[in-house]
Amino acid sequence: MTAARERRIALPRLTLAALEWGDPAAPPLLALHGWLDNAASFSALAPLLAPHYRVIALELPGHGHSDHLPAGADYHYVEYVRAVLAALDALELPRCGLLGHSLGAGIASLVAAAAPGRIERLWLIEGLGPLGDDGTHTLQRYRDALAKPPADGKTLRVFRDVEQAISARTIASGLRAELARPIVTRGLREADGGWQWRSDPRLVRPSAIRLAETQIHALLAGIEAPTALLLAQPATPYLPGATMRARAARVPRIAVEHLAGGHHLQLEHPPAVAAWLLRHAAD
Repeated sequence: MTAARERRIALPRLTLAALEWGDPAAPPLLALHGWLDNAASFSALAPLLAPHYRVIALELPGHGHSDHLPAGADYHYVEYVRAVLAALDALELPRCGLLGHSLGAGIASLVAAAAPGRIERLWLIEGLGPLGDDGTHTLQRYRDALAKPPADGKTLRVFRDVEQAISARTIASGLRAELARPIVTRGLREADGGWQWRSDPRLVRPSAIRLAETQIHALLAGIEAPTALLLAQPATPYLPGATMRARAARVPRIAVEHLAGGHHLQLEHPPAVAAWLLRHAAD
């Protein structure tokens, strides 16, 4: 199996981490992971793509080994998009393929809409656009986000060992232990008495404002790259079929497919996901 290479990508205000597979001279494919995941979520898929692509799994701000945002800054889709575009500049990639999973798929969608000339092809796993807002919980979400933040120095949970952290992740996500292991192992740091998550605790705070579905539709209409969307079957609860169909209808050139499995399809079925991606690369 192709070994991953560690990368550090210096941006003007922070440094991002990445894992890279494949020949540096091969066509570039930037991969974006999901919320509270890291580059290891592509550890099973990337080696299968490495004979064809230079796969760069970027770790988003606040995730994995990337820097956290400074105090007072918010983790919002627009800031993630800016960070990805800055990473493309730092990597000297004027144009590349873009792959995203979950949160990363939402960000990838918006990157493709923001800079269509830079994205050759777009592959999305379990996500198309950001989480939207139908108005039902807008006021309460706004109040919760702007309430007094938790006191500084709040004690983070300490796991006695990696196995306990893996167990906690499987309970929270439903991901099988053997599939969660790469993400958990990369996502931990040593602490007094055991291990803690290295991701920024602020990532779990609610967003004050989400885009309305009408705004999301308008942004998705700006995606010019040929796009392939792969959704789990049965549908993930926060990605209902009707919503995904309505969003997909706004993307000019998109192929939608379904694969039996859970939310982390690229970890559950890497050969099938690799075949899907390579098939649409040839379209």
